[in-house]
Amino acid sequence: MDKEIYGLIGYPLGHSFSRAFFTEKFQREGINAEYRNFEIPDAHSLLDIVRDTPGLRGLNCTIPHKQAIIPMLSSLSPAARQIGAVNVIKVCPDGKLLGYNSDVIGFTDSLRPLLKPHHRHALILGTGGASRAVRVGLSRLGLEWTLVSRTPKEGQLTYSDLTPQLMSQHEVIVNCSPVGMFPHTDECPGLPYQSLTPDHLLYDLVYNPTETLFMRLGAQQGAQVKNGLEMLHLQALASWDFWHS
Repeated sequence: MDKEIYGLIGYPLGHSFSRAFFTEKFQREGINAEYRNFEIPDAHSLLDIVRDTPGLRGLNCTIPHKQAIIPMLSSLSPAARQIGAVNVIKVCPDGKLLGYNSDVIGFTDSLRPLLKPHHRHALILGTGGASRAVRVGLSRLGLEWTLVSRTPKEGQLTYSDLTPQLMSQHEVIVNCSPVGMFPHTDECPGLPYQSLTPDHLLYDLVYNPTETLFMRLGAQQGAQVKNGLEMLHLQALASWDFWHS
């Protein structure tokens, strides 16, 4: 039986969680497959990879291509269409490329066990691609959300708008920005951390370092904190399900 090929497209890739995760999975479960990194500056190179890689069954997609690849796909799942971003591509035997989003699955499945009845309103820090999946995920979990950005814009708050009263009304805070990610571990989003309480839940999509400054400052106020590593594991497993559905 020929070896199946899976991989990750993005730029730059650097350390790839996905490659390490799937390589270990293939070895552990005796799966005759290989996971490759395809570092492509231009999203249109996706079609070259599909053409030139025999045995290719599926791809993960990371920044900056999650939206740029959409016009090259044959169809999108309802979630991918709603979010407007794709991070899983299934390569069909007939050459069709199907787009999915597993970020929303990973996020909702890792956040759900932490939620308590008083967690009804959330602040989403950052308005980039990652926050799109978080918005859909929070809505699915029954939470209302408000965007927070450094740049003033209609329909969203800036960090200077975050009064103690507003903080008390939003007891879930999700960091979707790269602020605090290695090597910039001494940085954090500009929240009034002294307004946090043990009723707050802080969720950071960043997983390197495992405890960001955002999380540490929240924990010092008694808040519950979680990083994005479990979300990555869960979205990777969802990718595998999409490739074999």
